Amino acid sequence: MLRGMSELRWFVAHTKPRREKKVVEHCQRQRIAATLPCYSSAHKYRGKTVVFQKPLFPGYVFLQLAPGQKDSVRQNDHVANLLEVFDQETFQRQLHDILLALEAKVGVRLAPAIGEGMRVRIKGGPLQGIEGWVEQRYGMSTVLLRLEFINQAAAVKIDADWLEPI
Repeated sequence: MLRGMSELRWFVAHTKPRREKKVVEHCQRQRIAATLPCYSSAHKYRGKTVVFQKPLFPGYVFLQLAPGQKDSVRQNDHVANLLEVFDQETFQRQLHDILLALEAKVGVRLAPAIGEGMRVRIKGGPLQGIEGWVEQRYGMSTVLLRLEFINQAAAVKIDADWLEPI
């Protein structure tokens, strides 16, 4: 049975860490409309460039649900919470604009909440686990990070995606 589009309402599934794609797979099996805006992220490993599709909004999947579908989503192991969207029209317009920008490959990225002077930890790569201070930002993706070893400072440029605030 096909439902009219007017019955569908937008919701936001807050997922457990790194489970966004699992939620989308579950929704596809349940015939639930799920949107996961992603961007391409290239990393070099041993001289080879590998391109990953990363969620633009980590931890969130946008769903269009009919009234009877909320429980199916809430009961999914990968969903931490289901958030209601109160302004449906504005949400749909903004999501549409973001998807158009991603499709046009204009370099849409979530603005990282990492700024100068913040203490951070490197969460990936050969320097994983090392802590330091953000010395300077270069646009959306590059950070000059000051690391202190034995009371000596070394600076390294690193991708902001590899950092987490502490």
